[in-house]
Amino acid sequence: MNYVTLPDSDLRVSDLCLGTMTWGEQNGEAEAHAQLDFALSSGINFIDTAEMYPVPPGPSTQGRTEEYLGSWLAKGPRDRAIVASKVAGPGRRDWVRAGRTELTRDNIQEACEGSLRRLRTDYLDLYQIHWPERNVPLFGRARFDPARERAATPMLEQVRAMDGLIRAGKIRHWGVSNETTWGVCEFSRLAREHGLARPITIQNCYNLLTRNFEWDLAEASFRERVSLLAYSPLAMGVLTAKYAEGSRPPNARLSLFPAFGERYRRETVVAAAARYAAIARRRGMTPSQLAIAFARTQWFTASTIVGATSIEQLSENISAGEVGIDEALMEEIDAVHAHYTSPASGL
Repeated sequence: MNYVTLPDSDLRVSDLCLGTMTWGEQNGEAEAHAQLDFALSSGINFIDTAEMYPVPPGPSTQGRTEEYLGSWLAKGPRDRAIVASKVAGPGRRDWVRAGRTELTRDNIQEACEGSLRRLRTDYLDLYQIHWPERNVPLFGRARFDPARERAATPMLEQVRAMDGLIRAGKIRHWGVSNETTWGVCEFSRLAREHGLARPITIQNCYNLLTRNFEWDLAEASFRERVSLLAYSPLAMGVLTAKYAEGSRPPNARLSLFPAFGERYRRETVVAAAARYAAIARRRGMTPSQLAIAFARTQWFTASTIVGATSIEQLSENISAGEVGIDEALMEEIDAVHAHYTSPASGL
């Protein structure tokens, strides 16, 4: 396992991070604990969760993922894991915190305290804004639309809220998620000009089918020293090839939740995924290993978030930590990308 120090911090994280969004929906508490034990024994020390999880989210399950992680954390020393969570924004799940989802200072503090209670810990190593409150193209919508403009909590208030949580000892560092280039630069500017703690990470979707981070977000990442935590490296399982030729395995996410992940059902996505799977097999690796290795080995990626519903899946995903991407392999990948340019694009 390789380890990376996050910018301007003492957080030295494994370059694979354990994702948790299936816990509480597809996985029970004992299975979650088994995944945690296996991940730590494999060298993973970084765990990512959110107050909204599990996914697909619902009012009856919201917070359950953090509770499962919390019952595991309570069984051993807190410093054996670097824990990240997220505060939900408005507009998607208004039953979170009884609808108090605007990213005001009070709501961010309330959300953080709720996560700490569920996680049974006094602090979070990294706390992230799950998605922006302001108008941005999100979750498969690729174009900015001024007609969708709406009132939003000032970004300076959000920065002050995060800085206040750090000063209070409730979080160590903060980051953003599902964010844009302008958002990264504006948050960083406000923090710098007001002498406040700045964001050190951005958790965005990045995979073989969604490579738009490589454009101007990569430049912002470099210049503002905000490292990528890449989520969905397997594109909701599409890049594992388990949905090839129209297959719908009974316990797979896109089979269980047919209304979920529309952007990964597009014809061009299916065609591109088949091409990437063929490349992997020619190279003697599984499609999953190729996909995770691709995300993991980019210069802007600090850690790649991998999740699974079984130990077998998790073991295969972790094995991608030993897989490299040489120049010839990258040329093959880029040839497919040139034909199918980020077919699942959108943050």
